Amino acid sequence: MTVSSVPLPPDERPALRWLITGAGGMLGRDLQRVLAEQGETRVVAATRAELDVTSPGQVRRAVADADIVLNTAGWTNVDGAEADEDSATAINGVGAGILAAEAGKRLIHISTDYVFGGDATAPYPEDAPHAPVNAYGRGKAAGETAVLAAGGYVVRTAWLYGEHGSNFVRTILRLAADRDTLDVVDDQEGPPTWSYALAHQLVALSHAAVAGHAPPGAYHGTATGSTTWFGLARAVFEEAGLDPSRVRPTTSDRFPRPARRPSYSVLGHSRWSEVGIAPLSHWRAQLREAMPLFLG
Repeated sequence: MTVSSVPLPPDERPALRWLITGAGGMLGRDLQRVLAEQGETRVVAATRAELDVTSPGQVRRAVADADIVLNTAGWTNVDGAEADEDSATAINGVGAGILAAEAGKRLIHISTDYVFGGDATAPYPEDAPHAPVNAYGRGKAAGETAVLAAGGYVVRTAWLYGEHGSNFVRTILRLAADRDTLDVVDDQEGPPTWSYALAHQLVALSHAAVAGHAPPGAYHGTATGSTTWFGLARAVFEEAGLDPSRVRPTTSDRFPRPARRPSYSVLGHSRWSEVGIAPLSHWRAQLREAMPLFLG
């Protein structure tokens, strides 16, 4: 695995006690893998069924003995949030606030580009103001506000894909097996990000935070570079040895959705250099390394 963040050698790292919330999800499972590969043995991986982040009592007991809390729990159904914003915000906003109240600076909370308006023409800096355009983004923005107010860490990511669960890369490969051509939108731009690479970055940030090298605040955990969904689909075809001309560009208005999507989801990465951690690698390099997991 080649990632840009290099953890301290095992004999130079403190023995930490880790709590992963939302541990049954794509990123949560990759975090468990990375921690195991790095020899971390004091890991509590709590699934949604095992830890309800909206329950103050459960959260209080769960975080009491943790040195680092990696919050990957969240409502991820963007369109579903439009129909039930209260439930989405209860997890993404209120739940994050409950974790923040108990964990404070020990909390690393995963957020999203959806807290921004998606109308920029240059990468969003870490201190860009919130301007969400849908219910999901509003709930995530509320969670960020609570975490930052409590002195915790927010890591925003975007266009995440990985070995576990449903995601764009897996969907494209499934459709490629069933259809001669695919129409994919070419008017949304973002940074496809491999969840396993992000997991490495989060562990590196955790060690830097405990060592006092990384101040709390917002960081952007996305691949460098950007493309469109159309560009990503063509890249998936190429990496799979398929003919990319089978992927055809189209526009978002051909696929109306309940929730408005940002048209521009590219995030800047300047804060990583401030704390001595390199940003994540280019999205195409990540995809090339991840593809065997989808083709095996």
